[in-house]
Amino acid sequence: MTKRICSFLAAVTLLLCAAMPAMAEGKLRVAFALLGTIDDRGWNTAHYKGIQQLKEALGDKIEIAYTENVGPQNAERVLRNYAQQGYDLIFGTSFPHMDAIERVAKDFPDIKFEHCSGYKMGPNLSNYFARMYQAEYLAGYTAGLMGFTRVGTVGTHPIPEPIRGINSFTLGLIRGLEEAGIAYDKSTLNTVVWMKSWADPIKETTLAETLADRDHDLIRQMADTPESSLAACARDLPAVGYGSPAEEYGADCVLTSTVFNWGNYYVQTVQSALDGTWQARSYWRGFDDDAIRLTAFGSHVPADVRAKVEALRDELAKGNDRIFAGPVKDQSGKVIIAEGQQASDADLLGMMVFVDGVSGNLPQ
Repeated sequence: MTKRICSFLAAVTLLLCAAMPAMAEGKLRVAFALLGTIDDRGWNTAHYKGIQQLKEALGDKIEIAYTENVGPQNAERVLRNYAQQGYDLIFGTSFPHMDAIERVAKDFPDIKFEHCSGYKMGPNLSNYFARMYQAEYLAGYTAGLMGFTRVGTVGTHPIPEPIRGINSFTLGLIRGLEEAGIAYDKSTLNTVVWMKSWADPIKETTLAETLADRDHDLIRQMADTPESSLAACARDLPAVGYGSPAEEYGADCVLTSTVFNWGNYYVQTVQSALDGTWQARSYWRGFDDDAIRLTAFGSHVPADVRAKVEALRDELAKGNDRIFAGPVKDQSGKVIIAEGQQASDADLLGMMVFVDGVSGNLPQ
């Protein structure tokens, strides 16, 4: 009887081992919560491309899972479910995940958590983001060197991230125009209208068309979808894409697109977890860590412009970031960054004022 029981238990053990998840083979289990769908052509597509790069880089060393359409209403449930399943490293990839991931991280101190675009941290919770404003500056510099003086920007939400990007684009635009010796009127240089949404294709298209009808000569996309760039192309206007390459979705009129490159961070972070060197940190890098990129220039961007922009990109990649060096004035003409000074990371992360050259209000 004892032999039969032992044989039975041995058989059950073998079956259980065969059915166990990949962690039994020594794989690190990694999970991602995505705010929208992987084919949104913007924010979530960029994260998904990063996940694909992670798969290619670390392959059989890891097991990956992801859940789409994780908003603030279901973020805690999704993240907690991954933790309860024993995933080793869990990513929340959008700001609305912040409070939920903080709560779950506190309840699972042995699991590592990463949150994109937030500011909260813990012993097992990192935050990470990319200095997209550097790419915005180069996009504005490109437009300025080419002589665009009436840009129309379709803004998303009036919070520091887009405001920082609009300001950086405008500073780059001014630099390009002045280097090219082209006169401009600051009151009409970069006009901003607000969607008050990250993605609303119908409203985005309408606002871009309205800007085109008001004689703007370049449309700046800032939403997580390429509709404003596509609307510009339909009106035979150039555009600048954002987040993911707008040209991949038919917007062949773009000068370039400013895009996130999350894959490098994902590979670095997961590799550190595999190596046992992962530590909670706050990450905010740009061209110096290949966290952002400019896509290939459109055929209508002159060779001399490309060369100048690429040279400036190389300087930023070396860590020479003087984008928000003074003197910088706000819309009223008040100096907000004095000559000889430079905005700190805290200043940039909390930026809630437009620089001189931006036309438009910051709604409450």
